[in-house]
Amino acid sequence: MDSQESFISHLIELRDRLIKSLAAILVVFLCLMPWAGTVYDLLAMPMIATLPPGTKMIATGVITPFMVPIKVTLLAAFLIALPVVLYQVWCFVAPGLYTHEKKFALPLVIGTTFLFIAGIAFCYFFVFNTVFKFIAEFAPASITPAPDIEQYLSFVMTMFIAFGVTFEVPVVVILLVKFGLVTVEKLKEARPYVIVGAFVIAAVVTPPDVVSQFMLAMPMWLLFELGLLLSRFIAKPVAPESDYQAPSDADMEHALDSAAGDSLENRKG
Repeated sequence: MDSQESFISHLIELRDRLIKSLAAILVVFLCLMPWAGTVYDLLAMPMIATLPPGTKMIATGVITPFMVPIKVTLLAAFLIALPVVLYQVWCFVAPGLYTHEKKFALPLVIGTTFLFIAGIAFCYFFVFNTVFKFIAEFAPASITPAPDIEQYLSFVMTMFIAFGVTFEVPVVVILLVKFGLVTVEKLKEARPYVIVGAFVIAAVVTPPDVVSQFMLAMPMWLLFELGLLLSRFIAKPVAPESDYQAPSDADMEHALDSAAGDSLENRKG
C-alpha cells in the first residue's frame, strides 16, 4: 500500500513539474507573440543576407505566413525558458540521488545545456553564413533564388539539431569513461574510426555540399578530443597489478608430497 501511494505521489509531482515547465514556456511565448514576425526575420537573416538585392523569401501555403513565425517563436520561447524547465527536472530527480551523484549530475545537466545551445549558436552565426554564401556563389546567373519559408524552417531545424547533438560529444565521452564502459586508452585507439564516422554522419545529416559536411565533421572530431582530455581527470584509477601469482598444479602436488612425507616421518619418530 505504501509503495502504491509513493508511486502516485511521484506521478503527481511529475505532473506538477510538467505544468510549471509548460507554463514558463507559454508565458515567454505569449510575451514574444507580438514580435513573431521579427523573431522569424532574425532566424532568416543569414539567408536574406546572401540573396540578390530586393529578393525575398516566399510562402507557398495559405496559412504558412502565419504558422511558420508561430513555430519559430515557440522554439525561441522554449530556448529562453530552458533554465526553468531544467530546474523543474532537477527538482524532480534530485531527491532520489545520493550526494556524490548530485555533485556529478548537476554539472552534467548544466554542461549538456550549455553545449547544446553553443552548437545552435555556432550553426547560426558561423555555419549558415558560410554555407549560404557558398551556395549563392555556385548559383547560375540565370536563376533568381526564392527559398520557401517552410522549407527553410525545416532545413534550419535539422541543422540546429545536428549541431546541438554534435556538441554533446564531450559529454558522451565523459560518461563512457566515468561509468567504466570504456577506457581512455581504448578511445585513443578508436580515434581513426571516430574521424571516419564523423565524416560519414556529417554526409548523412547535412545538405549535399562539402562545406557543411566539413563544418560538422571537424567540430565533432575536435569535441571528441576535448572529451578525451577532460576524461583524464575523472577516469577511474586502474588498480596496480599484484606481485602474487597463484601456485601452479605442479607446485600444489609438490607441497602435498612434502606435507605427506613430513607427516610420515613424524609418525615413525
